[in-house]
Amino acid sequence: MEDEELAKSLLVTQQPGNIRISNGFGSNDTGASASTSASGVTAVLLLSAFVTACSAFAGGFVAGYSAPAESGIIDDLGLSVAEYSVFGSIMTIGGMVGAVISGKLADIIGRKYTMWILDIFYIMGWLAIYFAKGAWLLDLGRLSLGFGFGLTCYVVPTYLSEITPKNLRGGITSVSMAMMPLSVSVAYLIGSVINWRALALIGAIPCLLQLFGLFFIPESPRWLAKIGREKEFEAALQHLRGKNVNISDEAADIKDYTENIQKIPEDKILDLFQQKYAHLHIVGIGLMVLQQFGGLNGYTYYMNEIFELAGVPSITGFIVVSIPQIPAIALGSILIEKFGRRTLLMVCVTGECLGCFLTGLSFVLQNLNWWMEAAPTLMLSGIVVFKVSYSLGVGSIPWIIISEIFPINIKGSAGSICNAVNWFCTWLVSFTFNFLIEWSLAGTFFIYGSMSCLGVLFIAKLVPETKGRTLEEIQASLTHILQ
Repeated sequence: MEDEELAKSLLVTQQPGNIRISNGFGSNDTGASASTSASGVTAVLLLSAFVTACSAFAGGFVAGYSAPAESGIIDDLGLSVAEYSVFGSIMTIGGMVGAVISGKLADIIGRKYTMWILDIFYIMGWLAIYFAKGAWLLDLGRLSLGFGFGLTCYVVPTYLSEITPKNLRGGITSVSMAMMPLSVSVAYLIGSVINWRALALIGAIPCLLQLFGLFFIPESPRWLAKIGREKEFEAALQHLRGKNVNISDEAADIKDYTENIQKIPEDKILDLFQQKYAHLHIVGIGLMVLQQFGGLNGYTYYMNEIFELAGVPSITGFIVVSIPQIPAIALGSILIEKFGRRTLLMVCVTGECLGCFLTGLSFVLQNLNWWMEAAPTLMLSGIVVFKVSYSLGVGSIPWIIISEIFPINIKGSAGSICNAVNWFCTWLVSFTFNFLIEWSLAGTFFIYGSMSCLGVLFIAKLVPETKGRTLEEIQASLTHILQ
């Protein structure tokens, strides 16, 4: 009965403004406060979103670097296939380490300082690769890049969800997180015309842009409220909303909620494995598993091999696959606020399922020597459908939901767990991909497609809709199960 009530409380789509955060947790108050009204875009908000998106773009560039750089690095440094495999996979180790500490680090030193730290690791990593004369410095640089990427996956959606008004939160965060899959393609396209050392220097550009831009954007107001820096909290919120905007009601809501939530002792990692948090963890971890087990990294890390097996020139394939991602990102930022997170995510995961099925079917036709002239077109169509679906929502919405559903007293620890699970699944998919394609090319993509089908059911049954509500409203609607 308790689980049933929990599911209902999560899945119900409440009307904006029907929760007033005052003198307790989410007491029902039909009088909506002014803070729940839609807020407009300001120059500071756009600048903050752009600067933060540089991290996401840098992370995607890290993931996309190894494919175009492979032949050049092996030839120039005389690496064996095994040595290059270490270079390609060691990023995941750095990512898992960064993921484990990301939440606590962002809670202790703040969102902005965490972004400064990840930029330093990115820049050190790219410089190490640029100056590498052998495998050890190359691997050290890749490890540093992975650590920065692990921090990025948590702090970017968290910061954006905490600075944006509810009517813009989904769209702005969606565009920023979608920079990751887009920059994977950008890395490959640039890497096809320049050498691997120059590509490493280009990878450092968004990090340098962010390092400079961080001087001009505010810290997260909600983090400042959490640590009791009230004057800075109000100044940051005013800066983001505009100097002529009345922020008193929104500030009061945030302060009331923060004061109430701080009465609960902050949970440690081991304390999170309690029944009262079970559903939130199922949602968060389930979304991370779904995002990776749809087969993204199989496509990303082995795209060259897939194109080669399908008989399509790599550069042609990448151009065809990359171009539709740009309008998909723009469309996703609009649809996420129009139709909501759950609906758009279900549509996008269904698209991933279709893309995997088409890719698998193209290899079935090749194996059977049927309709051979159509197989490359079918394969390209499958990859385009998959990549567009990922850019439209699968790449960003799971991170958005995770940044929204966890109360601030457990957000750091819970976010670290979800982030670490995502990185472990990244490694698992990458590690098993070669074994799977040796068993069956078609079967590999049918397995990924089946995982996406299961994901649609998971979303429909368990994932909450968070559109149109402030973070305080979302979290207050869950607090009866956290007491």
